[in-house]
Amino acid sequence: MNKTDYNPDILSCLASLSNDEVFTPPKIVNEMLDLLPPELWKDKNARFLDPVSKTGIYLREIAKRLMKGLEKQIPNRQKRVNHILTNQLYGVAITELTSYVSRRSLYCSKTANGNYSVSTEFKNKEGNIRFKNINHEWVNGGCIFCGASKEVYDRGDEMESHAYEFIHTEKPEEIFKMKFDVILGNPPYQLSDEGHGRSARPVYHKFVQQAKKLNPRFLTMIIPARWYAGGKGLDEFRSEMLNDKRIRNLVDFENSRDVFPGVDVAGGICYFLWDRDNKGSCEIKSLYNGAEVKSVRALDEFSIFVRQGQAIPIIRKIEAVKENNGKRLSDVVSSRKPFGLPTNYEPKEKGVPCWFIQRVGLKYADKRDIMDPNKLLNKWKFLVPKAPIAGQTDFSKPVGFYYDGNTKIAKPGECCTESFIVAGAFNTEEEVISFKSYLFTKIVRFLILQTVISQDVTKNNFSFVPDLGKYKGKYTDELLRKRWNITDSEWNYIDSRIRSVDSINNKNHYEEIPDDDE
Repeated sequence: MNKTDYNPDILSCLASLSNDEVFTPPKIVNEMLDLLPPELWKDKNARFLDPVSKTGIYLREIAKRLMKGLEKQIPNRQKRVNHILTNQLYGVAITELTSYVSRRSLYCSKTANGNYSVSTEFKNKEGNIRFKNINHEWVNGGCIFCGASKEVYDRGDEMESHAYEFIHTEKPEEIFKMKFDVILGNPPYQLSDEGHGRSARPVYHKFVQQAKKLNPRFLTMIIPARWYAGGKGLDEFRSEMLNDKRIRNLVDFENSRDVFPGVDVAGGICYFLWDRDNKGSCEIKSLYNGAEVKSVRALDEFSIFVRQGQAIPIIRKIEAVKENNGKRLSDVVSSRKPFGLPTNYEPKEKGVPCWFIQRVGLKYADKRDIMDPNKLLNKWKFLVPKAPIAGQTDFSKPVGFYYDGNTKIAKPGECCTESFIVAGAFNTEEEVISFKSYLFTKIVRFLILQTVISQDVTKNNFSFVPDLGKYKGKYTDELLRKRWNITDSEWNYIDSRIRSVDSINNKNHYEEIPDDDE
């Protein structure tokens, strides 16, 4: 083919406008549409809604399929175009600009009734793609619908409010006053919590929940994968999703760049198909490093969704051993701020020895500022950073978590700030050294990896790691492989996903523990 004849799809080249306007490539859109039953494209009564329209790509690709599928039922091309655009396709744009872009994609004109519109029946400018500039509803400093911070988003009309219509209404069915067979799209992912921009509140789950209120036959959306492990505002949503037997397909990308080139979404991206009338197990397709792994399983087998199908038999095998009566390290590891001292606590000239962020090291804390509800202060403690993989958002690459450079053995009488959590506390130095060797094994860190979806690692991320109760001697992967009957193929997979402690230590790898929310 002559290179000068190449005519690229403009929507595959368009750059994102902002953090909430991450545009979906046509290829991914069509992969999502392929999850829907083919007979939909021959149904002239089926209605489709994109409640978060940005470029109109979803509606455009649906229109292409309907044009072909309805050809025999409506032979006249113009009548077929008019029918599809006026009776079957609907959108709610997230900004005024994206409403123009969406109409241009679907109607070939920024106004539905314009001279260049492919439809000849619309009487108004917006057609079936609407945008309504609405405001947040503030209560106690936050929006009652989306949780946006009043401090950040209560601003003049000259700036975008990010008050998205679809989730800023108690009755979404009132927007178009009709039922829909399919709801689909790529919702905004997050809203900034504070003006400094270092902390963000997820918002994508609210679009999924709102769409379910409309009770469509099918729902498919592409969203961040961080809901797998819950966390900030997502625990309830995680539980809802894992226990919903109507989620029949889940496609998981550990690296967001495999979906959105140039866009880095920590923890990866996924899209799903929710089938209202067809409950059952979920078909899961996991993609990482060019490999594709498929499995069919119940999403609620564990309280946290395990994205790696190869990890399931390993977790099941270890859980079956019932070490220490089935106890887990998640029952032992401390919560954030184990001694009540925040990350930005000011070091004192004298007092109780205290471990601060890496660049500060061992200084002092005022005894009056220390809280010790779990009686940890006077024990030997193994401290691990709360954000051990800061900066790594692509979990398809091997992960290290812990090594000598970012962990500490704290003596009796020493405490720490929120930069660390206490992974284990013991009466003797021998026990804490033994525990350290246990945590440094690849198998244990692999079990932690199955629950991690962001840079933070909290006590909940240790829910698959057995608490052995008594720790004596040095633990190695060879020892644990025999103890838990890990096969050669299983070990090879574990080995490929976790960096060795020695390889990190030998590089003199210095990784500063970040400030809170960094």
